[in-house]
Amino acid sequence: MSEMLSVTAKNRRSLWIVFGLTFTFFLVEVIGGVLTNSLALLADAAHMLTDVGGLGLALFAAWMSSKPATPQRTYGYYRVEILAALSNAVVLFLMSFFILYEAYRRFQEPPEVASLPMLAVAAVGLVVNMVGIALLRRTSGDSLNMQGAYLEVVSDLLGSVGVIVAAVVIWATGWYTADAVFSVVIGLFILPRTWGLMKQAVNVLMEATPAHINLAELERVMLAVEGVASVHDLHVWTITSGIDAMSAHVVLASGLTPSVSEVVAEQVAGRVKESFSIGHTTIQVERADRRASEPSL
Repeated sequence: MSEMLSVTAKNRRSLWIVFGLTFTFFLVEVIGGVLTNSLALLADAAHMLTDVGGLGLALFAAWMSSKPATPQRTYGYYRVEILAALSNAVVLFLMSFFILYEAYRRFQEPPEVASLPMLAVAAVGLVVNMVGIALLRRTSGDSLNMQGAYLEVVSDLLGSVGVIVAAVVIWATGWYTADAVFSVVIGLFILPRTWGLMKQAVNVLMEATPAHINLAELERVMLAVEGVASVHDLHVWTITSGIDAMSAHVVLASGLTPSVSEVVAEQVAGRVKESFSIGHTTIQVERADRRASEPSL
């Protein structure tokens, strides 16, 4: 538990730095958009505001997940980070569709943009987002919450790149439609990654079998333990990122007495932890004759 708390604290520090940088640049973009009359910068500022909210949600989840368990919440608040990841995915989806809709409008009536000030502000945004990605990349695989925050910053980076390229094209050619073209590319790039994040979060909330666990192989490992005749009611689910749990009923081989139940359960739990890194297991051991006498459902 202490190791998990130290990881959470480390992630929280990185999130606070990225949150501060993102919020500061959001203010810069709003001021720059107003002063240059750049709709592109104001749109990117709106995009940045959703990311500020997403990073704030990730920070809240990191803080909540470090709170201890209570009699009412025996698993603690680990699932808050999954809810935050799901919320971030929803925001990213809405943002992507907004970008595509805005691009459609700009195809119809490309707005005039002051390209050089737009380029200068977007370049600053690119640097800010590169710093954010450098801070979050290493920990983005630690949890769905960190993955969602990382995707928020990646989408910011893509937005900055798109604005820069569009500004250069507009400055060089006067082709204002370039802004809409690059907006479509950004929106389409974000969607499949957001879908993957949302699917993972929903699977955790639905207590689906983790993608990296082969249930048939897990059952085979359990059956290989001496004294195990069969396994039923086998369930594996994820409490939060990196913490999987398993419950199962194990039927003793014929002739074995209930006195060996504890030893068999310990051996099964040990094999499961060794082969699948599942440390939270609940194993109920049953006699073969009792299992046979139970009515089938």
